[in-house]
Amino acid sequence: MNNTNKRTIAILGSTGSIGTQTLQVVEEHPDLFEVYAITAGSNVERLIEQAHKFNPEAVVIADESKYETLKEALADKPIKIYAGYDSICQIVKASPIDIVVTAMVGFSGLRPTIEAIKAGKAIALANKETLVVAGEYITQLAIEHKVPLLPVDSEHSAIFQCLAGETNNGIEKIILTASGGPFRTMSMEQLEHVTKKEALRHPNWSMGAKITIDSASMMNKGFEVIEAKWLFGLNADKIDVVVHPQSVIHSMVQFADGAVKAQLGTPDMRLPIMYALSYPTRLASSFDRLDFEIVKELTFEKPDTERFPNLRLAYEALAMGGNMPCVVNAANEVCVAAFLADKIKFTDMSRLIERAMQSANYTLTPTIEDYFDTDADVRKMVENWI
Repeated sequence: MNNTNKRTIAILGSTGSIGTQTLQVVEEHPDLFEVYAITAGSNVERLIEQAHKFNPEAVVIADESKYETLKEALADKPIKIYAGYDSICQIVKASPIDIVVTAMVGFSGLRPTIEAIKAGKAIALANKETLVVAGEYITQLAIEHKVPLLPVDSEHSAIFQCLAGETNNGIEKIILTASGGPFRTMSMEQLEHVTKKEALRHPNWSMGAKITIDSASMMNKGFEVIEAKWLFGLNADKIDVVVHPQSVIHSMVQFADGAVKAQLGTPDMRLPIMYALSYPTRLASSFDRLDFEIVKELTFEKPDTERFPNLRLAYEALAMGGNMPCVVNAANEVCVAAFLADKIKFTDMSRLIERAMQSANYTLTPTIEDYFDTDADVRKMVENWI
């Protein structure tokens, strides 16, 4: 990367876990990266702090009721201020932007990602739901507009790194690692009684509430299987999941000759974020190093889809294709929100998701409009059940 040419970044969801860590990467390399735009859903206080610190060209708050607060707080700054979801979809098209970090939570990240691809922006993809919901559409759109989809998820970044220089070599399978979450050793009976507080205590990673619950239920790993299919062009039978409680190996690739390449590192999301932003260059960092004197053992287990059915449901949705992964995502988003609001039990989530898969209108060849209709219909259906 040429130091005289800064890479200009838009961060969608800058106040969340991935967004704030992306800004830490920018701080680490201010000579290489410049923040053009930051957006948030409703966390106006943190957005104001970030705007004062990084002086972006534009700031967007999705929650229009927070617009006046934002405008007043930044009145002394030459920053363009916008509000509303449509404004997020518009800002990604701005000509100075080189790369868009899509770190919005859930289905909401789909439309801004589509607009950014159409505008020819490189995508640092942290919003896995975009490929879960509309993987075929998004990957074709990226090819059409010659836009790279650079994975930010630690597992997909690990696969991406393992595949570097292996262009013509046959892949036997990829192996996504999972920590197993906070309930890895619990019985079915114990899982019936876990609390929100327990579910939000991830053993290794510091993440937002939604993805932490998805990790505890193994839905996050199921979504990563679907995402991997589209990122790497592999069928489900070539995508394995293994539980690796230490979270040191972030994922692996097994090649046609039987050799396995693994990517190791500390459980720090800033590493895959930085690799996506600087690709194909590896930048120096001050982040913690892996200490092999502390890492005494690396263990592996087969995932238990009886206790954690969400992983099985994700594989089933992938096998069905069409709009079924979209159905699973919509049902899961409603269920996670309900669990966080203490409306349903932890184990109710997979039951409701499976019921949604059985009840929703199935479309084998959906249009982009069908994805939005499916999302709306399934949300309404599951909310009514709850």
